[in-house]
Amino acid sequence: MNALGAREKFDNRPAGIPAEQRLDVLLPLARRQQSQAMVERLEGTFRLNFQPHHAVWMMVLFVLAIGSAHAQAPKELISPIDALFKWMPFILWGPEGTLNGFALNLIISFFAMLFGTVAGAALGLMQVSLLLPVRTGSWIVTQFFRNSPWLVLLFTIMLLFPFEIDLGFVIIPIPDWMKAVIGFSLPVMANISEVVRGAVRSLPSGQWESAESLAFNRRQTMWMIIMPQCYKRMLPPWINWYCILAMATPLCSIMGVEESVTYTAQALNAEGDRPELLPVFYVFLLVIHFVYTYPIARWSIQLEKKFAVKL
Repeated sequence: MNALGAREKFDNRPAGIPAEQRLDVLLPLARRQQSQAMVERLEGTFRLNFQPHHAVWMMVLFVLAIGSAHAQAPKELISPIDALFKWMPFILWGPEGTLNGFALNLIISFFAMLFGTVAGAALGLMQVSLLLPVRTGSWIVTQFFRNSPWLVLLFTIMLLFPFEIDLGFVIIPIPDWMKAVIGFSLPVMANISEVVRGAVRSLPSGQWESAESLAFNRRQTMWMIIMPQCYKRMLPPWINWYCILAMATPLCSIMGVEESVTYTAQALNAEGDRPELLPVFYVFLLVIHFVYTYPIARWSIQLEKKFAVKL
């Protein structure tokens, strides 16, 4: 029996109903995956599909790390859990009176997402421009930064940007964390550009035709008709990319930015030669990033379901 005959045999609708109106019962999972793949292709991103059991496994890993460290720790030294509580404020926000550590990770992610979103939105709208040079140039910029390694971009910005800018009447310092913001905002810009382009292209052509019939020009059509319908399509992938960015910010520790990974290493050095503390401190670092990212990722999934666009 061929595939068509098998479909007719197992279809639970009467034979007189057209095929496009029948209930597909053979490959429901394949159809859902195809729809998801088309959504991701339009948005230019993939989804962080965090599930509740991921949080459970994270806590189990943390407990196992603490238990293993306690078993290896010398009795005459401070216990691993006490050492962690001792250095926890230092890892979270740095020395007293400063705002570094994990707090600096959040600051870098916030500003990189802000700058990347503004530049990416403009670049994405340029990709749907009617002018060929504008459309081609924006596509080249998008694909270049979208397909460049984040770490390489970060190294390039860190090494090429000066430590300060002398304007003659004033000297503007450029701290390392600001260079990291610029380095992270470039790939974010490119990916947000794809999100904007995909959202605009995903709208039916009838929207443009209806606006044209009502004598709207292109600018009015874009800002009054097209973009208001794109917001709900862009919000879930935008949040998803923020989660990816927040998880990528520890990369800037390689360049000496004083964020959570840098301060974790300093705390371990201060405790001396105690290898049993390594899993405790770094699993804690993993946990605090997960605790911050997990609710945001779950919110993105809920918004995706709420604003689901059937393709």
